[in-house]
Amino acid sequence: MRVLIVGTLEGHITTAGKIAMARGAKVAHAETIDSALEALRAGQGADLVMVDVKQPVGDMVDSLQQERIHVPLVACGIGTDAQAAVRAIRAGAKEYVPLPPDAELIAAILEAVSQESHAIVTRDPAMARCMRLAQQVAPSDASVLITGESGTGKELMARFLHRKSRRKDAGFVSVNCAAIPENLLESELFGHEKGAFTGAVARRIGKFEEANGGTLLLDEISEMHPRLQAKLLRAIQEREIDRVGGTAAIKVDIRLIATSNRDLEAEVKAGTFREDLFFRLNVVNLRVPSLRERPQDIELLAEHFARKYAEINDLDPKALSPEASQMLLAHHWRGNVRELENTLHRAVLLSVEASIEPAAIMLSGQSLGAEEPAAAPLPPFGSAAVAQPAAIDAAPPAASGNLVGRTVAEVERDLILETLQHTLGNRTHAANILGISIRTLRNKLKQYSDEGLPVPMPGEPERAFV
Repeated sequence: MRVLIVGTLEGHITTAGKIAMARGAKVAHAETIDSALEALRAGQGADLVMVDVKQPVGDMVDSLQQERIHVPLVACGIGTDAQAAVRAIRAGAKEYVPLPPDAELIAAILEAVSQESHAIVTRDPAMARCMRLAQQVAPSDASVLITGESGTGKELMARFLHRKSRRKDAGFVSVNCAAIPENLLESELFGHEKGAFTGAVARRIGKFEEANGGTLLLDEISEMHPRLQAKLLRAIQEREIDRVGGTAAIKVDIRLIATSNRDLEAEVKAGTFREDLFFRLNVVNLRVPSLRERPQDIELLAEHFARKYAEINDLDPKALSPEASQMLLAHHWRGNVRELENTLHRAVLLSVEASIEPAAIMLSGQSLGAEEPAAAPLPPFGSAAVAQPAAIDAAPPAASGNLVGRTVAEVERDLILETLQHTLGNRTHAANILGISIRTLRNKLKQYSDEGLPVPMPGEPERAFV
């Protein structure tokens, strides 16, 4: 985790930096917004920017957006100044941290930004075979193509390769090729010179240069446009790149890893992916098995996620009940490990028993899974089973009582607001708990606010919601 602190080092913001360092982060400092932007353009890199609220937060947010520098920004200010928090959030800060900083709040923000630890939890033989191959090829500089379904942990495997390589002390830089428009991805990868195109207000170092000496991950490379594939092929072959608008080639030294959830050989045959680039990337192919192919990992991962989210939410750890474990083992897991993680996150929040009970396990798309048992038929209307709905009585209560008779939107609203209440208004932490993006959370909160519901600001004490 790389944290860039912007503003004076006098006072409490220094403490925030020390807390971040104590949590394992590498902390850099810039006196002003301009010097911070210069550092980011020059390829210094940051996973989180913490800005003194005395600085022009809005100007920095606008500059980051205009120059397509994707890094979350958190504002810091003295005490619980509600107006300062409002100004910072409206200016585009992801969160507002009151100073002097609370160690647990800083830890929660770092956890939300990193989103997950990078450890790979497994005991299944199918995954063990993949890990042995990864361990074997990690020390080399060979390009690796990691394939597998969405949610299997391809980026985690890429980070594992980096940690076990000779480049582990240098940077690991990731680019999501599916998330960046084709006309912007070239600049993102190779950088640009000032004035190269509209919006290029200064020279910008690309991801190839930022990763120099380390590892560059091209995530979902199958989404890259064929025109850009040709330039990528040259960069791999010649070990040099050209900035957009530049006149001189720049040598780079990187280890390249690519991931795809598609069959790239089929994409080659279809003419949407260059065959020569495929062979350059596919020196070693690591196929990460789906969760359905590694059933021995389901309970192990479930227990791991249950401990993780109990700790994050300051709850007592709970084991899975045998019935809940059977539900997890019978599910098809189309979303793989990512779906399992979100399921256990919800279960930790919803469980009301001594162990995680079946009522807390909310599975998705069960009828679509061919491997799942068919649902039991409903008993006749008026039977004793219907008259005594024990399963409903056992369900965890929502904010306004029983779930029956309430709409999905109402239940969702109460879950979001109670989670925000639990995090004392911390949007980033709440979004992490709920398993949704910060943008989705903010849109929901704006909707609730427009409807006249009380939405807490960061640092506000708990209160009842109706």
